[in-house]
Formats: sequence, C-alpha cells, structure tokens
Amino acid sequence: MKLSSLKFLLAILLFVVSFEIKAQDERAQLPLALRNAYFGVSVGSINYDFGAMSFLPHTGYVFSNVVVKHPAVRLVLYGYEFDKYLSAQLTYMRPVYWVSYYYDQNNGGEVKRDRSSVWMNVGGLTLRPQLPITNRISLNGEVGLGIVTRHGFNAQDGTPIVTGMSYPTVLLGGGVNYHLTDNWRLMVSGVYAPKNSSDHQPATTFLSAGFNYKLTKTSDSKIEKASKTGYINPKQWLQIGYSNNFMGYGINNSLEKVSLFWGGDAEVFQGLSLNYHRNIFHTAKLFALDWGISGSVWQSKGVGSGLSNPAKETFFTLSVFPEFRFNFLHTKPVDAYFYYSVAGPSYISKVIIDGVETGEHFTFQDTMGAGMFFGEKRNLNAEFKIGHYSNGNIFPLNGAVKIPLSLNIGYAF
Repeated sequence: MKLSSLKFLLAILLFVVSFEIKAQDERAQLPLALRNAYFGVSVGSINYDFGAMSFLPHTGYVFSNVVVKHPAVRLVLYGYEFDKYLSAQLTYMRPVYWVSYYYDQNNGGEVKRDRSSVWMNVGGLTLRPQLPITNRISLNGEVGLGIVTRHGFNAQDGTPIVTGMSYPTVLLGGGVNYHLTDNWRLMVSGVYAPKNSSDHQPATTFLSAGFNYKLTKTSDSKIEKASKTGYINPKQWLQIGYSNNFMGYGINNSLEKVSLFWGGDAEVFQGLSLNYHRNIFHTAKLFALDWGISGSVWQSKGVGSGLSNPAKETFFTLSVFPEFRFNFLHTKPVDAYFYYSVAGPSYISKVIIDGVETGEHFTFQDTMGAGMFFGEKRNLNAEFKIGHYSNGNIFPLNGAVKIPLSLNIGYAF
C-alpha cells in the first residue's frame, strides 16, 4: 500500500462531507466528517545516519562525506478523534533541507569535488491511543503504517550513485499533550521508523514540539450570528479558466522564493480548465471551506535551442481538491476573497513533459489566487490564480509542473 492510496482518503472525505451538506439547512454548521477532526503542525529535529552505506560504488566517483541538516516539519493532514482515548491520523513529514552528499569525480586524472541532494519523506497512517492524566495533560502513543520515499541521484552516465526508492514500514511514536482549550493542544512528541538494510536506508528519528487544532460543532449562537449578517455565501459555482504565460512566471517564482508557493521544472505555456466548486462550511464573515473538481487541458512551454517554435506537448489533468477561502472584503457591490488549495489528489496524463520526469500519473494539485463574487445575488465570479502539480516527493521522481497566471470566470447557483 502506497501513500498515494492514503491521500485518496482526502478525496473520499470531501465527497462524504458534500453528501452530509444536503441534509443541512445551514452551511454555518460544520459537517459531521469535520466535527472532532483535527489538523496539526510539529517542528523539530530529524536524524538519520546517512553515509557511505547508501553510496553505491562507481568507477570515477569516491564518497567524501554527507551533511544532514536536522530541522524538519511534520503535518497532520487529517486527524479524527473518536473519543478521548483514541484518534487516527494521516501525516506527512520531511526535512526543511535535503541531505547533501559530497563526493570526488576523477575525470582523466583531474579530481573534482561535487555535491548532490537526496530527498527523503515519510508519510503515515497511524492510530493514536491517548491516556488522560489530568483535565489538561494526556499521554499518547502512535503506531501504524509509514511510507518512506527517497529521491537519489545518478552519475553522468545515468548509473545510480544513491538509488531512489519507496517502501512501506512501521511508524512508532508517543508524546505528551497539554490541552490549552477544548480546541488547542500543545504537544511534545517523537516518532521512529526502523532502518531498511536492503534499500540502504537508515532508521529515522524525529523529535518535535507543535500543536493540534480540533474542530468542534458550531454553537447555535454563532449560527444565528452568521444568519443575521446579510452576507450571501454562494453554495456552488462553475468556472471556465484560461492560463497563458504571456506575463512569464514572475508571480510563481517570487512566491516560490519566499516559500509561499511552489514552482516546477516543467512549465505550461497555456491551458483551458473547467472547475466546479461547492461550499461546505462558512463562518459569519471571514472563513469558508469548499471542495471542487477540475478538468484541464494544458500545452507545455516546449523545448528547443532558441527555436521560434519549440516542440510543445499536450496533456490533461483531473483533480479533486479542498479549498480554504478567506473573505477579506464585504461591500455592497463586491465580496472579495483570497484562497489557497493544497494537496488535491489528481491524475496527470503524461509523466515526462518537455524532458522533465514528473513522477507517476498520480499527483497533487495546488492553487492559490484571489477573486470576487459580484452582482445583486453574488452569482457572478471572477478570479486570478496560479497553479502547481507535484507528487509531494512521495515518489522518487518529482519534477513538478508550473502553471502560470490564469483568469477564471464563473457563475454561482
């Protein structure tokens, strides 16, 4: 079982949530699938004893040393608390900086020092038993399935020096939790994945501190407040979008540099998309949670040495995605919003685009943009966004695809 299968649970969750909405009169109430769900972030130190054991012998290449930088992050993509004694969660863990290998190349008697990176990620689907000690302090364990993925590097002739691989393993862990409120929990925890000798992968240890935020049923008073604002929250809307790189990739690249968004080695020249969005929850003014489906046809930038008509490739994508929307402006003619969509399970029809190996046909869609609803009934929609397709390094290869600025026009109903 691979982590890609686990990520499809996110898509299943979105569909379950949408069916639940049909039975609700008010989208101001959290759907059942999100009540008692939690999300979290932990930061800390990751350690693994990489070294010459992972460096395969090759004529002309001599291992020198390896540098492991320890800062790392672990995300709870979705957790569910069955009761105060047991939870289950889907997680993703990676270092902030990749492992660096330094080695010498002997080219006709000339020795050259070189460096290459090894990417390493750990996904997990685990049970989390909990033992309350006091009203605010609890202990927890963790046990379940982990997926370890490593992206290696090759010699100039294509021979692997550090191999790429992906394999299932067991994840073990535990920690201490402090309940600030019914929603916020502070955590000190650790997680361990044993070594895999056959793949030359050392054991992984992660010690961290962080927090979980638990969603709870919206109170009647908040629902009443939302109903009295007079704001129109569209239930569902269709969009048609067009992307083109006539402005270049400056916005993508700028946001990538400050780690607010991600780029890609394969770049899209233009594309056409059809998108369906459905709101499943909204607060009185600021926050809304949506899910959606999109189908897109893309044309790559193409490759060629200064050619006026480089060879472009056509491919398509199908995605299901969550969407976090922040309505920052409410006026009489217009409601404006900013939104962020991450880890939308997707199918991409080509895995090699303009010579870039993007991984497998399974990938994730990420988009970010700003838009507005307008008209007397807020049934007109316009939106600008950028996009990105990447498998999140859950496969050894992940070239990623960069989508330039897109204009989307929609109608809400």
